[in-house]
Amino acid sequence: MVPFSILDLSPVAEGSTIRQSLESSARMAQRAEAFGYNRFWLAEHHGMPGIASAATAVVIGHVGAATKRIRIGSGGIMLPNHAPLVIAEQFGTLEALFPGRVDLGLGRAPGTDMRTAQALRRNLDASSFPNDVVELQQLLGAPVENQAILSVPGMNSNVPIWLLGSSLYSAQLAGMLGLPYAFASHFAPDSLMEALDIYRDRFQPSAVLDKPYAMVGVMGSVAETDEEAAYHFTSAQQQFVNLRRNVRGQFPKPLQDMESFWSPMEKMTVEHTLRYAVVGSQKTAEAKLAEFLRDTQADELIISMPIHDIEARLKSVELFAGLNTLMQAAA
Repeated sequence: MVPFSILDLSPVAEGSTIRQSLESSARMAQRAEAFGYNRFWLAEHHGMPGIASAATAVVIGHVGAATKRIRIGSGGIMLPNHAPLVIAEQFGTLEALFPGRVDLGLGRAPGTDMRTAQALRRNLDASSFPNDVVELQQLLGAPVENQAILSVPGMNSNVPIWLLGSSLYSAQLAGMLGLPYAFASHFAPDSLMEALDIYRDRFQPSAVLDKPYAMVGVMGSVAETDEEAAYHFTSAQQQFVNLRRNVRGQFPKPLQDMESFWSPMEKMTVEHTLRYAVVGSQKTAEAKLAEFLRDTQADELIISMPIHDIEARLKSVELFAGLNTLMQAAA
């Protein structure tokens, strides 16, 4: 059985508020816990009116307080935006509050546009990322003799670190460091298979992992019918078009007719980007997901459900969980 997890961006649905978005994330995490999902991760994005998870560690704490068992964490923290010590303190604090439940997924992209990245980082050079990962590992582990800088909270917390990527770079680094790896195939599908091959081929056993462990991402919208699922997924399709048009706004309401919204070129580009998306009834989704998991041989699946209406989103959480049960029975 491949565990299912959830990636959430706390979408700020058109017509709603930040507070409502954060409350919806907590409700979604509770539903995920009730239906047996493995993890509930939140992603760091900045300067986007449709995403409320910029202060990622704070939102993880909010979700952690609303749940009891499900693992919580980041998918991910964009490490070049932060000093490793700051992240060690934040996630050491989360681990103290929610012991044995916290994951720290790390990426090296800015999670925003270049001007906002400049405001966050001051320095856009991400070349120190490998060294920063190693420094963070040390800060979260047992202090060595005469260690000058201590993370309090943080030290001895041993929060599990994951590397996230949408290219081949993090696949190589995760393999070299012997860390679990998550590929962002939900929005960057082109390098998926090559990245997984590189990670598995170059994996070096470490103190935290003795063999490769790969998670892959999909976007998903599952509903009672194919038509209803496709209708809800038009919100995500609009969002991707808006990103390419440099239109910033709240997460859009679904449309009955996408053809009147996007150009043929925009349609082709977005459908290519989202080609691994699992959209449809349980029967339709089962066929697509089974093929995807067979092709990737993934150890875990993480699902982003960009659905405007929170009740439809919660229903999709439930139906995806049922899909996992059906696939297990078929196997």
